[in-house]
Amino acid sequence: MKARTIGTAAAAAVAALAARDLLQKRHALLRNFPVAGHARYLLERIGPELRQYIVTSNEEERPFSRDQRSWIYASAKEENNYSGFGTEVDVAHVQGHAYLKQRTFAGPLPDAHDPQAPLPSAKVLGGPRGRAGAFRPSSVVNISAMSFGSLSGAAITALNEGAAQAGALHNTGEGGLSPYHCKGGGDLVLQLGTSYFGCRNEDGSFDLGKLKEVVASAPVRAIEIKLSQGAKPGLGGMLPGAKVTPEIAEIRGIPVGRDCASPSRHSAFGDADSMLDFVELLAAETGLPVGVKSAVGELGFWQELASMTARGDRGVDFVTVDGGEGGTGAAPRMFADSVSLPFRMGFSRVYGTFAELGLTDRLTFIGSGKLGLPENAAVAFALGADMVNVAREAMLSIGCIQAQKCHTDRCPTGIATQNPWLARGIDPASKATRAAVYLRTLRRELTKVSSAVGVAHPSLITPEDIEVLNGDYEARTLASVYGYKEGWGRLGPELAEEITALLTA
Repeated sequence: MKARTIGTAAAAAVAALAARDLLQKRHALLRNFPVAGHARYLLERIGPELRQYIVTSNEEERPFSRDQRSWIYASAKEENNYSGFGTEVDVAHVQGHAYLKQRTFAGPLPDAHDPQAPLPSAKVLGGPRGRAGAFRPSSVVNISAMSFGSLSGAAITALNEGAAQAGALHNTGEGGLSPYHCKGGGDLVLQLGTSYFGCRNEDGSFDLGKLKEVVASAPVRAIEIKLSQGAKPGLGGMLPGAKVTPEIAEIRGIPVGRDCASPSRHSAFGDADSMLDFVELLAAETGLPVGVKSAVGELGFWQELASMTARGDRGVDFVTVDGGEGGTGAAPRMFADSVSLPFRMGFSRVYGTFAELGLTDRLTFIGSGKLGLPENAAVAFALGADMVNVAREAMLSIGCIQAQKCHTDRCPTGIATQNPWLARGIDPASKATRAAVYLRTLRRELTKVSSAVGVAHPSLITPEDIEVLNGDYEARTLASVYGYKEGWGRLGPELAEEITALLTA
């Protein structure tokens, strides 16, 4: 018995010595290679980059695939943006893929290969309501709302100058009109969010006098009232405190270094009726076209707005429909993923609400939500959009790498940050040229697509000209998929003849 006990104790001692030796070796390894102990955290930080360049295929990545980003980069640099050896898309089996149906014969068409060819809107913005400042936008592709604060001053300057070179409109975003929006000479759309930045009293309420001063100080061509946006519908804007510099605080009238959360709803009006009164007030006082921007949720608001517009005494000049796919704004994941309808479904419902009452020629429809790619933009025009706004695609054109750090103030390219050291990475002059080239290239691609379909302008592409794959063996037209009635998604005859003559004269 005593011998057995001694043997057991000896075995335990040997095991203890082995465990101690193993522990000592592990500590030595971590001392000699400290990165090994932090490998997990390193991999988490560079995970997006690994997926972008190593793990995913050219078509898998979201929100923009490698092929999509490559097309934008090449277009902005005036490089070859063609692809060879056939498509990488499994075209026969990808559910929901859209296909345009080319026509064998066509009437007069514009030059689809001229990079400087104009592509104006088919509608006069503010014309149907007789606004004093009504105008025909010279570009159907314009830069969407991105505030100074969310983006650096250098990025805003580059985008504004690029818009000027391309003859496009530049939306200020809800952060207010900054000096950087005026450096490049681009025409502006002034956005009014729920905080009325730059046009507010000390208590945050709207100040009409300040609005008129802002409009008079810059080349503002239209006013957009933001009801909600796709990144965070129904929530209000959020500028992280890390981005609230003294300069931004002065422009917006908010405390330095604190999170800036805009209210979820407006204080200047509380329903569709009072909103139209507000729209008409702004239009009367400034002479500018006035519209609204919103993501799409419940349709009661849109039905009420359309029925009031049908009376003829009041109405918006344009409607910007934002997709719920999320965008440049910082947002809770829940809102980016699961609140409001995706663009195609949301836009078609809003358009159909006005089409039911025969109102679609009386206002301009603008689409927003990943429409800076030719195939997505073509679908938007076929559904009834008159213009498209681009945001993330414009950022990609000036150097964004989809690092997805917009909300951290650590954007490595200097675009979505207020860190001066990072923002130095942007040369506004060269990036402006790239933004302009990208905008012109996208317009040229839309002209090529329109010509393939046999029409002179993308607004003349109809819902019957595009089919969507439904399963492996069936395809349905856009009209069928989204419940469009006869004539929906089409310009009225006078507008169609006018824009065709304008482009083919």
